[in-house]
Amino acid sequence: MIGYLVVFVGAGIGGALRHGMNIWVAHLFGTHFPAHTLVVNIAGSLVMGLVAGWFALKGGIDGHVRLFLATGVLGGFTTFSAFSLDAVLLWERHEHLLATLYIGGSVVGALAGLVFGLWIMRTALV
Repeated sequence: MIGYLVVFVGAGIGGALRHGMNIWVAHLFGTHFPAHTLVVNIAGSLVMGLVAGWFALKGGIDGHVRLFLATGVLGGFTTFSAFSLDAVLLWERHEHLLATLYIGGSVVGALAGLVFGLWIMRTALV
């Protein structure tokens, strides 16, 4: 049960950080191009690399710290960081076909899911 609470608190912090980053980047670059999402995804992936590297090198890190930082804070900030970590781990394990399928499936599947969801709602609400 404590794990859920740790993730919940971390996700709230990550979500608030994402909101602040969205506002700041939109203020700097405008909103015509989704620079805010691009910056959040890159920053989140960078921090996920730092966190994963720290866990790998330090070892013995409490599971709640991992849940708070990786699943909670970074999950609330951007799930792209988790996607990036999973893709790189597959690649580093020399599972190149699986990595390619995961990346392609994630991007195409997510876009298709969004288009399908929009279609359902536009059809249902018209």
